[in-house]
Amino acid sequence: MNPTILQVLFEPQVKLPIDSEYYWQLLNEIEKSKIHPQILFLMKGNGRFMDTPAFFQQVIIEKFQGVFYQNILIKSQTDLVLREFEHNGLDVIPLKGTLFSEEQFGHLGARPTSDIDLLIKASDMDQAIESVKQLGYKQKEKQIPNHFHTSFSKYLPESKIPLTVELHWDILKKDTANLEITEFWKEGYLINDSLHVKQLSDYHLFYTICLHGWRHNMDSLKYFIDIIQLLINLDIDFERLLADAKRHKTKKRIIRTLSIVYEQLPILHSVKEFPYYIPTLFNKRNSAINKYVDFIDYSFLSFDSPKHSIIELRNWLYLQK
Repeated sequence: MNPTILQVLFEPQVKLPIDSEYYWQLLNEIEKSKIHPQILFLMKGNGRFMDTPAFFQQVIIEKFQGVFYQNILIKSQTDLVLREFEHNGLDVIPLKGTLFSEEQFGHLGARPTSDIDLLIKASDMDQAIESVKQLGYKQKEKQIPNHFHTSFSKYLPESKIPLTVELHWDILKKDTANLEITEFWKEGYLINDSLHVKQLSDYHLFYTICLHGWRHNMDSLKYFIDIIQLLINLDIDFERLLADAKRHKTKKRIIRTLSIVYEQLPILHSVKEFPYYIPTLFNKRNSAINKYVDFIDYSFLSFDSPKHSIIELRNWLYLQK
């Protein structure tokens, strides 16, 4: 049986196939999740990239170059926005983005970034909105009821696609969780010599990335790679994570997400044992009934309280109108 992409990236003892058809199939899978840069840097890191066919290397490098250029542009715009917030005395935490790529993957271009996500204190939102408007960004969409971010965008001369800035005042909907975002702010630390630009602690970074993957039902390999890379790079306290998740009513979400990750890459148990693992249907979604059951489990049963499940069902029905 041929190795999966995750095995190629994170299991150095797994032998690479020599069949060129395998690498064409691999490229198709990589294209679906747009993870060419992660493939390049992780395979270079484990010494496997040069063992792949020339056509595979060429595609990966060409795609990386496009992402690298885009990330340079986004980093420069991110710095402008952060300087504006610093100047206006507004506390801000960049979420994911180019900083995440540099710190966790070792290179500005090692992970694609498409927009600028910033965590802002709810009390500062009016000033934050004015700050991004001062930089030429315009409201992209009407505020979604019960949501936790709002978006602004502007066209740049260097790009055909508008750049979006998302201002978050939370990382989950308030009506389906009891998350205390103040805890994330409290453990955040200042970046360089700034007075207002902060970075999430390693622990809360991991927590946030897990919830982000859950929110998208782990529908892309990029979410797996992000979580696995953090598990390798950081010393995560699972006991604390699950205790906090229990308080925040996110325990089922965290367990579901990490259980899926560990199912896709079982060798992780030897890297960092996850004692709360439960079997999932993620690998069995090849039948219509299992897809439906998995959808129900993710959409409505990933909540820690019946009240939150009912609220989410009501929200979903409202969006179907």
